[in-house]
Amino acid sequence: MAATEVQKPDHAAPRRHFIFTEEHEALRESIHSFVVKELAPHAEEWEETTFPDSVFTRMGELGFLGLSMPEAYGGQGGDYYANLVLAEELSFSGSGGLSMGVAVHTDMATPPILQFGTEEQKQAYLVPAIRGEKISCLGITEPDAGSDVSAIRTRAVRDGDEYVINGSKTYITNGHRADFIVLVTKTDPDAGYDGFSLFLVDMDLPGVIREKRLEKLGMHASDTALLAFQDVRVPETALLGQLGKGFYHIMWELQGERLIGAAGCVAGAQRAFDRTLAYAMERKAFGRSIGHFQVIRHKFAAMATKIEASRSLVYSTAWRFANGEYPVREISMAKLHASQMCCEVADECLQIFGGAGYMREYKIEQAWRDLRLNRIGAGTDEIMLDVIGRSYGL
Repeated sequence: MAATEVQKPDHAAPRRHFIFTEEHEALRESIHSFVVKELAPHAEEWEETTFPDSVFTRMGELGFLGLSMPEAYGGQGGDYYANLVLAEELSFSGSGGLSMGVAVHTDMATPPILQFGTEEQKQAYLVPAIRGEKISCLGITEPDAGSDVSAIRTRAVRDGDEYVINGSKTYITNGHRADFIVLVTKTDPDAGYDGFSLFLVDMDLPGVIREKRLEKLGMHASDTALLAFQDVRVPETALLGQLGKGFYHIMWELQGERLIGAAGCVAGAQRAFDRTLAYAMERKAFGRSIGHFQVIRHKFAAMATKIEASRSLVYSTAWRFANGEYPVREISMAKLHASQMCCEVADECLQIFGGAGYMREYKIEQAWRDLRLNRIGAGTDEIMLDVIGRSYGL
């Protein structure tokens, strides 16, 4: 074989997983351009003020809020992989809070409306949500009910052709800006898991109180609310899905939430890795770039391997999910592995930056703070481990 024909590794070759097509890559370019030009320049400002509602309006105009939603409701009619592309490209905004606020709207609160809603509910809530004219949030967690969803105490009591809702929700992303909430309630306290129901509740109804804007370790660009519901009256048409099947409906929702969250973890870790790699090539110590020291080189090798392993797990699970399977075990594995991985990577990146990493100027401390939520939100590590363990009959 001639020397010119010897095959050599091409580490700079573009990487595209088999689940993505040319259409996905064109979409990726479009979203990336929008994020870099219109969102990223404001990231630092929005850490102080939270991002404005106009982000939803603009994304609705561009068609980014309903990528996998049917065209009949104003969506783009794409597949589930389009949602992964959006989650990945939003990481370039430099704002974990913004990415999370959008994801709550696109992948957590609106999918149950499409899946379980009536045609009237889809027209009243899903269509304007896809256009960015109405902002959504999801109400599961309560002051005394987090991982144990079955302990939810918010009640919805039938009164004629209405339901009266009383209770509270906490840690609600988009809670201060939302126009409506997909609310998990208890409708029959004696029916166990068959005693929960979902309701679509307009946030401007009498008795809906946005009690407090919560202060957080990270995700500063998103608004997080403590909400109260005091004798809130909604019509029976506000019931989303089947009466008494809300627990099962929300368990279905959580699978999509966990998978898109896992994709966000991988993207966030990759951004931290890339930023740190560039710094390691520029930063000099003892006469050479710190990236050329074996101890640092091995850190990057280990991080890159963890990122790629998580990416492969997320993509393969997404393929199964997009092809009609309901792989709860693998989704739980992907969420657990990716969330732990991104925290490990962020911490290692901060260490490589050294003292500079502890300063706000380099944004690594923000990545460290923002990514930490992923081991808690949408199901803690401990819950994921239990789901996985129970799936084996243990």
